Amino acid sequence: MKLTRAQFLKALPAAALVLAGCTAAPTAPADTDALVFDHAYPLDYATQFTADCYADGSTLLTIPDAQAKFLIRPEGAATLRTVPAGVTVLQQPVQNIYLVSTSAMDLFLHLDALDSIALSGTRAEGWYLDEAKQAMQAGRIAYAGKYSAPDYERILTANCGLAVENTMIYHTPEVKEQLERFGIPVLVERSSYESSPLARMEWIKLYGILLGKETLAEEVFAQQAQRIAPLLEQPSTGKRCAFFSITSSGLATVRKSGDYVAQMIGMAGGEYVFAHLADSGNSLSTLNIPLEDLYAGVKDADVLIYNGTIEGTISTKEELLARCALLAECKAVQSGNIWCTTPSFFQQSMALADFMLDLHAVFTGKTADPDTLHFLTRII
Repeated sequence: MKLTRAQFLKALPAAALVLAGCTAAPTAPADTDALVFDHAYPLDYATQFTADCYADGSTLLTIPDAQAKFLIRPEGAATLRTVPAGVTVLQQPVQNIYLVSTSAMDLFLHLDALDSIALSGTRAEGWYLDEAKQAMQAGRIAYAGKYSAPDYERILTANCGLAVENTMIYHTPEVKEQLERFGIPVLVERSSYESSPLARMEWIKLYGILLGKETLAEEVFAQQAQRIAPLLEQPSTGKRCAFFSITSSGLATVRKSGDYVAQMIGMAGGEYVFAHLADSGNSLSTLNIPLEDLYAGVKDADVLIYNGTIEGTISTKEELLARCALLAECKAVQSGNIWCTTPSFFQQSMALADFMLDLHAVFTGKTADPDTLHFLTRII
């Protein structure tokens, strides 16, 4: 769902200025002999998970599209005699996490919860987040294999309390099944399926609930929402912007109009040039198109942004044209208004406000000091 400026400003008081409180649920989940429903945890943007709070301090996290439910039990809570069908119980503190989803690491860092992670599905050199890289180099977090080939012995030896995966795990369902057979709960996080930046960042509340840091999660989210708010008060710049990369097979990867990157371009005052590329019915947020179609879409764009997080960064116009010579005739290439994202962009999940500020600076020409930009570097 595209978030307009008016819709954002209308929702801001609840999202950014008021921390989560008690709201009545339209229909309360069924009680059990030990769980009495109290209220639904309020979410302003995220649609890929819900949270129901119970009188004893437990919270039921539901990720519908992953067909998963996790009952988070507070530290010291008595063991439940009966557990609702299909529910996995996680007793706090949740520790020795095997973190495979790289986009979730930044949320743990913002919650000051790096010490809850014992295992990583990414090697030290694959992290662009300094704290994560340093923790692995110091041995505080161990490499336990990628999502498709985990080191089960190391994971079991570490007394792993939870595996946090992304949806790539569905390509190797036997791995998920094996982890669960070993008694290790698997949470498949779906923040990447949220269509707006605010919804993506609101997933910090899920991890706040998981780790018993709800108040901090709400504060961090509110701060980011407040940073975005002034951009929504600015008029559109009218600048047409493209965001793309070029694959090794000679195709261009662009974002669909409902993708969060396309939404950020609009929220920062730009116009996404591929706004006509609507969702085609699959769950992918990207689309591969021929280079001729890329050129047709971007030739009159005011700004070109090359996505350097997938196919590698580029720093010169010559490198860009080596990948697609057709771009030489584009308006933005002729004017020199071409940029590349830093490799860290997709790992810094809670810094989307910074990216939107970068976009606004580019759209308004306020880029004289490159040190003010966080994720964009000019291609020269």
